[in-house]
Amino acid sequence: MIDFETMKNLREKRDKVKKNDTHDMTVFLRGFCSDKHNPKPETLRALGYARKKHQNQFRDNDEPYIVHPLSMACFAIGLGLTDDNLLAVILLHDICEDTGTAVSDLPNNEIVKHGVKYMTIQKLPSDEDKAETKRRYYWSLLEDKNALICKALDRYSNLNDMLGVFEPERIIKNVRETHNLLLPVLKQARDIYPEYTNEIHILRKILRNLNNNLAIAFGVDLYAEQDNQ
Repeated sequence: MIDFETMKNLREKRDKVKKNDTHDMTVFLRGFCSDKHNPKPETLRALGYARKKHQNQFRDNDEPYIVHPLSMACFAIGLGLTDDNLLAVILLHDICEDTGTAVSDLPNNEIVKHGVKYMTIQKLPSDEDKAETKRRYYWSLLEDKNALICKALDRYSNLNDMLGVFEPERIIKNVRETHNLLLPVLKQARDIYPEYTNEIHILRKILRNLNNNLAIAFGVDLYAEQDNQ
């Protein structure tokens, strides 16, 4: 297994040659949403709001935070997931949790607000510990298809960006969480939302493959752990 410092150095070299494509993604999304034959007002509204709210925010890898929701939205479009409300949820999914903005203050319709609400982790007084909060959070995603798909895209993006940024223990924690919680939820979601069966199947497959590869890289046998539970 490559040690953390080596991964970090490789990541830094990659980021030096990686172009900051925030501008290009913004221009693409604005053009995509402004098609007079198929306008997407919710996405366009969310785009401006997300850029404003995430301004001057950076991720753990020092990348402007807005790159994360922008790349998720572009990836969703590439997969054929072009619903206006879904794309708006994707762009706004971290706003409430990261900026303290209330869901009711979002500039979008109730469908979008509902999706962002289910993407936001809220600890209830009845929750005994973090594990209980996580279980409730993941299974509640089945209440909103936009939040469900957004979470799959979010986790895929995050797993791709963890190497060389997070310590191995944190990566393994996310890998186990994906295997034990998110993937089972996505499996059940295919029957609940038949209109998205194909898309959920594809998302689950690519997410599972990436997650399994990370587990192998870090010497974690997810399936043996599952059998022992």
